[in-house]
Amino acid sequence: MKKIYISMFALSALFFTACQEDFLDVNPTQAIPTTDVELYNSDSGAKTFVTAIYSKFLDWDMSSFGWIGLASITSDDADKGSSPGDGGTDKDVLDALSYNSSNPSAESTFVAQYDGINRCNQALTIIPKLDKADPALRQRLMGEAKFLRAFMYFTLVKCYGGVPIVDRLQNPTSEEDKKMLLTRKPVAEVYAFIEKDLADAIAVLPLKSAYSADEKERASKGAAYALLAKVSLYQKKWQQVVDNCNLITGYALNPSYAKMFRLEGENDIESMFEINGHGAVPTKGISGYSNVQGARGAGGWGWGFNTPSESLLNAYEAGDVRKDATIIFRNSTLYDGRVVPATVENAMYNFKAYSSSFTDAWETDANIKYLRYGEVLLMKAEALNELNQTSAAIPLLNEIRHRAGLGDTPATSQAAVRTAIWKERRVELAFEFDRFFDLVRTGQAKAAFAADKNEFFPNGRTFTEGKNELFPIPATFIIQANGMSQQNPGY
Repeated sequence: MKKIYISMFALSALFFTACQEDFLDVNPTQAIPTTDVELYNSDSGAKTFVTAIYSKFLDWDMSSFGWIGLASITSDDADKGSSPGDGGTDKDVLDALSYNSSNPSAESTFVAQYDGINRCNQALTIIPKLDKADPALRQRLMGEAKFLRAFMYFTLVKCYGGVPIVDRLQNPTSEEDKKMLLTRKPVAEVYAFIEKDLADAIAVLPLKSAYSADEKERASKGAAYALLAKVSLYQKKWQQVVDNCNLITGYALNPSYAKMFRLEGENDIESMFEINGHGAVPTKGISGYSNVQGARGAGGWGWGFNTPSESLLNAYEAGDVRKDATIIFRNSTLYDGRVVPATVENAMYNFKAYSSSFTDAWETDANIKYLRYGEVLLMKAEALNELNQTSAAIPLLNEIRHRAGLGDTPATSQAAVRTAIWKERRVELAFEFDRFFDLVRTGQAKAAFAADKNEFFPNGRTFTEGKNELFPIPATFIIQANGMSQQNPGY
């Protein structure tokens, strides 16, 4: 039998060192040996390698506590929450924007992305060798792997700027591969790599409608176009944003904003890419995702971190249905009849992380919606406005407002429409891990953080320009790089 040997790496305390060899982690309780390609030379075997990539998004280090801290608690939409004396390891310093290069959340997020990227590279290495699997299926699976790799590199470049581009499984004895693993590439090169992966994915991925009902969560052509549009948005490639948004078909706004974030709204008409959580055994939910954000204290069901800020609360216009769909209020009754008593510690909690069926479970059925059609409309509106096509941007903005129960925007000038779009992004996408990065890419961060005042930050928070646009590269990586990579400014 033909053999294939894989040396897995994990970004661990020593970074890019060998981990357990010849095993592919599928979930915390299952490992699959990959020493013999013939064991996986079938349709089901081929799927295993891509399923392992999706499963990474269920992990604590990928989508839960550290990521919530890094990408949400740092923003002006959220406060640390919990009890005043509970820092959540580092959630207090993230809230204060006072983190350094030893920050655990910055490190765990960095490590998790590369663990996922390694799984993508395994899939892209092994699947072409599975000649007994259906050729069309193999092409689709490779497209999914490239979409997921692009998604993870987009997270990395937003968080850290230039990062190593690891595009293959490494040879532990190769000096060239060591340089690949430890050398940060320029931001433009990382974006080009992402764009190439997405172009390859688009060429082979099917439309969402072509998937069976039990595969709706898989990456589709529409998801790849949406991610490519978002990648272009961050680079201010306005015409490319419009062009890619125009290629997206088969989606629409869910008439009910609130129901989108309930079990009935999973993978709905608006959903383009989301991470699926399943509370039932043996399928898995996102480890701790709902619990760490659940109401804390007497009558509560969680740790109480990542609570909505007064700044976010005040951003909603009167009558905006998105407010009550996004925020759980103390001393209220939820849609399923659950009472949130006056005895819970925090005044507000994240409703989008709530699970009705598995409320206090560690693994719930709550999903994370990362790409949806509502954002496509806002991206296209923003790009059209920047291309001096403001009159074409306004109707798209109004579609979003009308779904929220609001009237037409009063904005008419390019500058006013720009501000209106930014505000709609905030209230439309709250707690969907966009706000911090939106503030950075649009140049609003310094002013927004200064205005974000509460009892812990009566004078707002200080966003240091030239530093806080990026998170620190983990100090352990910089040490391991031994001069091949440098730290981000200010750390």
